[in-house]
Amino acid sequence: METIRSEHSGVLMLDELLGIPAPSGWEGNMAAEIGKRVSPLGWTYRNDAAGNVLVDIPGSNPQGPVCCLAAHMDEIGMTVTNIDPDGRLRIDRSGGLYPWKLGEGPVEVFARDTSIPGLLSFGSTHVPNAGERKATWDEASILTGVNAEQLAKLGVGIGNPVLPVRERRGPFLFGSEELPWVGAWTLDNRMGIIALLQLLEEIRRQEIVPHCPTLVAFTVEEEIGGYGAKFLAQREQPEVLIAVDGCPVPPGAPLQLDGRPGIRTKDRAAIYDPYLLDDICRLAKRAGVGLQPVAYTSSASDASLAHVVGVAPRIASVGYVRESSHGYDATPIASFDNLLATLLAFIRNWKG
Repeated sequence: METIRSEHSGVLMLDELLGIPAPSGWEGNMAAEIGKRVSPLGWTYRNDAAGNVLVDIPGSNPQGPVCCLAAHMDEIGMTVTNIDPDGRLRIDRSGGLYPWKLGEGPVEVFARDTSIPGLLSFGSTHVPNAGERKATWDEASILTGVNAEQLAKLGVGIGNPVLPVRERRGPFLFGSEELPWVGAWTLDNRMGIIALLQLLEEIRRQEIVPHCPTLVAFTVEEEIGGYGAKFLAQREQPEVLIAVDGCPVPPGAPLQLDGRPGIRTKDRAAIYDPYLLDDICRLAKRAGVGLQPVAYTSSASDASLAHVVGVAPRIASVGYVRESSHGYDATPIASFDNLLATLLAFIRNWKG
């Protein structure tokens, strides 16, 4: 399995991006890394006022509908809500994170220019009815080993983000040689970022010219309401917005974890454009990838969050099918290749 880690470009890039924390509102380091990766490929990128990273690709038909492919940069995490005099941090979630997904363990508390280690704790089990208690954010705290005054000097305050330490983030490889898997804290949405970075690389390498003007976007704050995508869609006015993001597997979802990407037909925010979905599925099938349609009653994407406020007329969302969502995500490694093949087929052949 170690040969997979060293040889598969997607796993290699995932390993590198897992070392760049990007909680919602703190995506600056990830944005800078994306800029460093696209520039050597010959792309010119720009950062908008929201913090999104944008790459413009001219189309052979300048009058065609502008199509935006978007992957969000931010990840779920925790945020400091109060600081006790002894330096114990009180916390709440940032995005869709629940305490039962974490357990106890080492974490990293981020300040502007540094970070400090801490230990996520839910208190002692030596209490009455310990077996009946449930993990809640009210009971969660972070032990820092320093007092509130020392924390202030380190730049740690209310609103600062918290994530599991790098050593716990992965990637972790497991499964069989026939179908190896990768897991990490968290794939969401580093695998979407990787897909678009690889797409930009392949467009250059294969000298692909899309039919329609195309905007590749890396967005901020999807996990807390889709702010980056809404700002982008309002400013850039793409007719088509396709989120490149994960497809979770809640109970009853007709999804197989076999490396085939999923494609959303609806979620809690919106209905996706059925004609656009047909085009994406048809072109993916031509490339040898069978997409898996799924309808959600929960979940949302950059595309549906922008659509529901009226700034993205036609939407789709395609991405890696992942187990154990909003925690230690896991998916077959083949998901990297099949998602890239789907995006390449769309870019090369879609005429609007």
